[in-house]
Amino acid sequence: MTSRLRLYLHVIAVAILAAAADASPLQKGGPVETGRGSTAAARKYLEGRWSLLSFEVFPPNQPSLHIPGSGTLLYDGFGNLDVEIRVDPATAAQLQRAGIDAPGGRISTSGRAAVDMQQRTLTYFFQGEPPLGAPSGPLALNRPRYWQVEGTTLTLTTKDDDGHPLSVARWQKMP
Repeated sequence: MTSRLRLYLHVIAVAILAAAADASPLQKGGPVETGRGSTAAARKYLEGRWSLLSFEVFPPNQPSLHIPGSGTLLYDGFGNLDVEIRVDPATAAQLQRAGIDAPGGRISTSGRAAVDMQQRTLTYFFQGEPPLGAPSGPLALNRPRYWQVEGTTLTLTTKDDDGHPLSVARWQKMP
């Protein structure tokens, strides 16, 4: 076989392999699960508007605080999350003593949330806030929120390093 013919066959073989690679791109991590109990199903469940039912804070060495107020949680199909809780001035002062800033009677954050099905957690990545670092207060962003679903009620619990609750928020899905 001449070297020119070998080169020609080599070029054809490379073209065929390249076409085959384009026709069936590699999928990293395997197929995406979409059924019950999957991350996709959890994200779909979370999608929408939620109304705050109750909010409790458990500051260390202090009595628990049952926070009166109202709030909304918005979660979209891309994992974007907006949270706003509104409280009266007296409650804002109590929250401040417990290590939670509520300027103007508002706890307000926007960012993204990653869902972990195995640990049953949501990890927030809010705009302008570093995702890692030393914990700071009951609502520290580097603490995951452990979630539990009962019908249309979503319970998000933040825990300390020993697993004790620091805050518990219950949200009702709005139609």
